[in-house]
Amino acid sequence: MSNHHTEAADVHAARRRFFEEGAVPAGGLSHHIERSWQRCRGQVPGPEPLARAAFASRLEASRRFIDHALPEMDMLAEQMSHTRSVLILTDAQGLILEEGGSSEFLRRAQRVALQPGVDWSERQCGTNAIGTALVERQALEVRGAEHYLDEHRILHCAAAPILSPRGEVLGVLDVSGSASEMHQHALALVKLAGEQIEHRLIHADGAAPAWGRRLLRFHAKAPMLGTAREAVFLVDDDRVVGANTIALRMLGLPWGAVLDRSMDELFDRQWRTLGQGRGTLITQGGIGFAAAWQAQASAVAVSAPRHAAARTPPAFESDETLEPLLARAVRVLDAGSSVLLQGETGCGKDVFAGLLHQRSARARGPFVALNCAALPETLVEAELFGYAEGAFTGAQRKGQLGRVREADGGVLFLDEIGDMPLLLQSRLLRVLQERSVTPLGGGRAVPVDFALVCATHRDLAAMVEAGSFRADLFYRLQDYIVQLPALRERQDIPALVERLFVHAGGRAMGLTLAPEAVAELASRPWPGNLRQLASTLRTLVALADPGTVIHAAQLPPGPRTATRDAWPQPAPAGPHEAPAAPVPDGIDLRSLTAEAIDRALAAHGGRVSAAARALGVHRSTVYRHLLQKAAPRG
Repeated sequence: MSNHHTEAADVHAARRRFFEEGAVPAGGLSHHIERSWQRCRGQVPGPEPLARAAFASRLEASRRFIDHALPEMDMLAEQMSHTRSVLILTDAQGLILEEGGSSEFLRRAQRVALQPGVDWSERQCGTNAIGTALVERQALEVRGAEHYLDEHRILHCAAAPILSPRGEVLGVLDVSGSASEMHQHALALVKLAGEQIEHRLIHADGAAPAWGRRLLRFHAKAPMLGTAREAVFLVDDDRVVGANTIALRMLGLPWGAVLDRSMDELFDRQWRTLGQGRGTLITQGGIGFAAAWQAQASAVAVSAPRHAAARTPPAFESDETLEPLLARAVRVLDAGSSVLLQGETGCGKDVFAGLLHQRSARARGPFVALNCAALPETLVEAELFGYAEGAFTGAQRKGQLGRVREADGGVLFLDEIGDMPLLLQSRLLRVLQERSVTPLGGGRAVPVDFALVCATHRDLAAMVEAGSFRADLFYRLQDYIVQLPALRERQDIPALVERLFVHAGGRAMGLTLAPEAVAELASRPWPGNLRQLASTLRTLVALADPGTVIHAAQLPPGPRTATRDAWPQPAPAGPHEAPAAPVPDGIDLRSLTAEAIDRALAAHGGRVSAAARALGVHRSTVYRHLLQKAAPRG
C-alpha cells in the first residue's frame, strides 16, 4: 500500500475515533490537525456569506494589503496555471477577499462557499487551511478528510499567514484544489509568495515619509541582497521597529526579542560603521552577515546622482535594442515631454520606467508609481490627486498629498494608463495643462513640476476610436512612444535565462541550470513574458536543493496562454469590440449598468471575480459598484 493510501487510512481511522467515539486520536494525524479538531469540538456553524455592504467595508479596510498581495498572486497563478486549483487571499479574520484560478475548480469551490465574502475562520468552518493557519501562525496543509466538516473533504488546501513588519497577522494566502489531485509543491510555493508579499510590505513601510527611518538588508550570502529572499529590518532612531519573517528565521529569534530593541542589543557595535555599500554585520553571538543600509532619510526618495551609472536590470543587460531606445527616451523626458511605454503584459515596462528615471536629469528626485488598474475609481482619484482633511468618510485625519504632489521634482509613472476612468482622464489632462493640482475636498491649487511616463498594454488609438479614452489626453501622452518587445521577439533569451536565474538566487544557492534546461526554457512561448519567466526561475530556486544541477526533466510544465483557467485579467479594449448600442431617451445608463452588475453577482453567488469575468470588466468596476451601494444616501 502506498504512503498516500496509508496516510488516508490513518486519517479516516482517527476521524472515526474522534467523531463517532469521542476519543482523542492516538496518532495518524499531524499535530496541527489534532489541535484544531480539539479546538473545534462541538458546534461549527459552517460558512456564511457576509452582507454586501459589510463585505465592501472590509475590502476597503484591507485595500493596502490587497494591493501589495495581488502582484504576487498573479505570479503564483502563472506557476499554478497547469493545475485545477484556486488562489485565495483572506483578511486577518479569515474573510475571503480575493480569489482566482481554474474556472472549473472555482465552480466546485462555490458549492462549499469557498468564495469572496465568506468567513473561513476555524470558528465558522472548523479545521481548514485558512482558519487553522491563522490560529497556528504557520504555513500548513489540510488534506481531504483532515477538514473538520464533511463537505470540505473534497479539498486539499495549503495556506500561509502573511505578517506585517510588526508581526501582526494581516491575512492568509491559500491554494486550494481537489483532494485527489493537489499540486505537490503547493505549500512551498504559497510560503514563498507569502514571504514576497511581506517583502513588499516592509519596503513600502520603509519608503513612507519619515525622517531617519532606514531599511537594513542582510543575508548570509551576499548575492541574495536585493532579492525578495533577503532579511530586512526597519530601523528608526537606532531601534528595530519592523522586520520580515526571513530576518527572524535567519537570526533564530522570536518577534519579542527583536521589535523595539536597540541595534546595540542585537549586533556588535561595528554596525554603526556600516554604509550604504555592502559591508559585514555581526550579531552579538558572533554570526556574520552581508549587509547594507537603504536610506530613507527624507520625505522624497533620493536617487543616485545622474553621473553615477545606474545599474542595468538583469532583464535588459544584454538587449542591444535597449540603449538606443533608452537614450532617445531620456532626451525626450529631459526636454519636458512625456513618454509612453507600450508592450505586452510582463515585458518589463515598469523596469524600463525605473531605468528611465535613473538616467534622466530628475534622477535626484522621487520616482512615484501608480497602477491605474489596481484600484477602484474613487480610490485612484484620491491616490493620484490627494485629498484635504475630512474630504470623505474614512479619510486620514490630516489628508493625503497624492502621487502627483509626491512626484514633484521627479518622475510620475502611471502604469496601465488605459484603465484610467474617463473622469480621471479629464482631471489628469487639466493637471498636465495647468501644472498644478487641487486635492479632493477643496483647498487651493498647488503648483507641481514632474516628468510623466505612462505605460499600457492596450491599443490607446483604438480606445480613442471607441470613445473609452480621451483623444486630447492621448495626443498629450504620445509625445514619444517606446514599443518594448515581447520576450519571444528577443534574440538574447538563453543569456537572459542565465542572468535571471542568478538574480533569483541560483548562484548563491550553488545551483546550476543544465544546458538542456536553459534551451528548454528559452524555447517556451512565455505569454506572460519577462515576469512569467522570472517567476518560474524564482520557483525553481526555491524548490531546489542547494548545490544541485537542475535538468530539463525537473522543469514545471510549459506556460499556458491566457484561457478561462488563467488568473482573471482586465478585459482588453480595442478594435475588436462591438460599437456601443445607442441608448434610447429616458433610459439611465448608470442604472442599466448597476442592474447588469447585480444580475451577474446574483448569478455567480456574489463572487466578484466571476461576475467581472462574465461582464468582461475589471474587478475594480464591481467593487466600485458595491462601495457605491453601501454608501449612505442623502
